[in-house]
Amino acid sequence: MRANYKMQRLFVEGGLSGDGTVALSAQQSHYLTNVIRMREGGELLVFNGRDGEWRASVAAISKKSVTLSLAEQTRPQPATPDLIYCFAPIKAGRLDYMVQKAVEMGAGALQPVITQHTQMAKIGTERLQANAIEAAEQCGVLAVPEIREPMKLDRLLAEWDTDRALIFCDESATGDNPVETLIRLKGRRLALIVGPEGGFSDGERRQLHALDFVTAIPLGPRILRADTAAVAALAVIQATIGDW
Repeated sequence: MRANYKMQRLFVEGGLSGDGTVALSAQQSHYLTNVIRMREGGELLVFNGRDGEWRASVAAISKKSVTLSLAEQTRPQPATPDLIYCFAPIKAGRLDYMVQKAVEMGAGALQPVITQHTQMAKIGTERLQANAIEAAEQCGVLAVPEIREPMKLDRLLAEWDTDRALIFCDESATGDNPVETLIRLKGRRLALIVGPEGGFSDGERRQLHALDFVTAIPLGPRILRADTAAVAALAVIQATIGDW
């Protein structure tokens, strides 16, 4: 069932059930009353990533809080997509964009990976979570991706579940078309890894190529920025062997 894009959508923390109520945070209350000017009786859609999507109405407004009254479930909770997106953190503005697009493209978990050329060794998972939620609100996504703690590449590969194929975006891969290579992975559990702005080091590239569970793909004849590569790779994976 597709999302209703005509109604405001809001992520909430609390549980959702029939005839229940939801008390919004101060920030959310401010947003509803002062930014989009919603008044008592106004309707919106709420979700929490666990209990599906619900139609709700503004039941009460006070100076610091808003209470919503739940009416009915509009969409059941879907399963979380089984696609892990691994990425080297990049500069803040473009990282925000990359996280949002990964959510839109159906990533079920976001795994920051620290590589030799990573520009941002420290990353705030709270900001990643906020961007993931914002993307879910705007795009009708109900299964908000899991945000994992950053991990060094060596550890990620050492602890990897080898039953899951790890797709490696490699600018030095043979050819320009990834489709033929991806088709061989149809039916496998999947993950994607995109490197930093400077690319993977020669040693990291050799390490990845040496692993049986890693599959290298090209992304066309041009060198792409990390955030562009993320969108391109997720799109071709979903279109070829994903849920499109």
